[in-house]
Amino acid sequence: MLAVTMTGCMNRAAPAAFDRPPAPVTVTEAAMQDVPVYLDAIGKTVARETVAIQPQVSGRIIKIHFTDGANVKKGDLLFTVDPAPFEAAVSQAQANVTKDIALKKQAEANMNRDLAVAKWNALQVKRYAQLVSAGVVAREQYEQLAATADSSNATVEADRAAVHSAEEAIKADNSAVDRAKLDLSYCYIKSPIDGRAGQRLADVGNVVNPGGSSGNNSTSPANGAPTNALLVIERLDPIYADFTISQNDLSKVQEQMHAGMLKTEVRLPDATDPVAGQLTFLDNSVQNQTGQVNLRATVPNSDRRFWPGRFVNIRLVLNTIRGAVLVPATAPQMSAKGSYVYVVKQDMSVDQRQVTLGQRHGDQIVIEQGVQPGERVVTNGQVGVTPNGKVRIDTPANNQGASGTK
Repeated sequence: MLAVTMTGCMNRAAPAAFDRPPAPVTVTEAAMQDVPVYLDAIGKTVARETVAIQPQVSGRIIKIHFTDGANVKKGDLLFTVDPAPFEAAVSQAQANVTKDIALKKQAEANMNRDLAVAKWNALQVKRYAQLVSAGVVAREQYEQLAATADSSNATVEADRAAVHSAEEAIKADNSAVDRAKLDLSYCYIKSPIDGRAGQRLADVGNVVNPGGSSGNNSTSPANGAPTNALLVIERLDPIYADFTISQNDLSKVQEQMHAGMLKTEVRLPDATDPVAGQLTFLDNSVQNQTGQVNLRATVPNSDRRFWPGRFVNIRLVLNTIRGAVLVPATAPQMSAKGSYVYVVKQDMSVDQRQVTLGQRHGDQIVIEQGVQPGERVVTNGQVGVTPNGKVRIDTPANNQGASGTK
């Protein structure tokens, strides 16, 4: 009886061993692919060209040839200033040219006539000189002819001066014609670039002038335009994206720029698909107060996706890592020793690996050290996993089925 009693007590003191069931997890194989190294920044879009249309002559606007916000081409007619005064100026200048041409012709005719007289007088003087030498005529008669010849020569010189003066007057009047025609052309104000028109700042009937304010007094010029601006046109394709980087990243950017043109990816905050562009400007100095450097990317914008003044997300691609190891961004966990992941081995036990993380790429992240391509890493269910413990791999279909059963 004593033996039986002692045996029973010993059975109650030794509880049965407990085996921890495998933890359900979701795994993904680490992938290997080429990934870019980049800098992310927030920037703002800026029109490539901004032109304030200003009057170059004074006058009254008689017609507007565009609508606010319209796309315009280089050479498109925008405004017409009353051309009547300038057409009259052209006619007057042309009349002055005609008058001076007539004066020149008269001066040339006078010169030709007086030149013929001078030649005749010179011939007479020569003949009378011989007669004086022969004693046939008196010297007084010869001297009178010589004085007449000198007077004829002086008249010819005066005629030449009159012809030259008429020629100079014609040149001056032709210049006046050209200037009058130029002023007349300024009455037809055309677009100097391809772009998009803003809100017009003058209406039909407004008197404009080159040096003072023009247009509607109640409307303020946009984009810092001059007070006499009639319109602001902005070229939107391509468009600039201005942004800044820290001076700590400047050396990396400069190094990659020496190797070639840097690419950019620009997207709106509410969009997912970026637009590829190129880095086209790096400022020549660092801002003293902020330690930032200004950069500019040029981005195609034929679909008018980007609008001047909007904030955009900019990714500056520096280079490409060949054969980088990628895992889902949900795989890495944090501990006091740093980041780690759970790697599932062939016997379904897990190995806790310390890893070095690189840049994130969408839903994935680069593992610089700690994981090899093809290894299975735990992406969901890490809470129930213990180092060297067993796991059970669940597929998304199994997870959905379990949820449905519950």
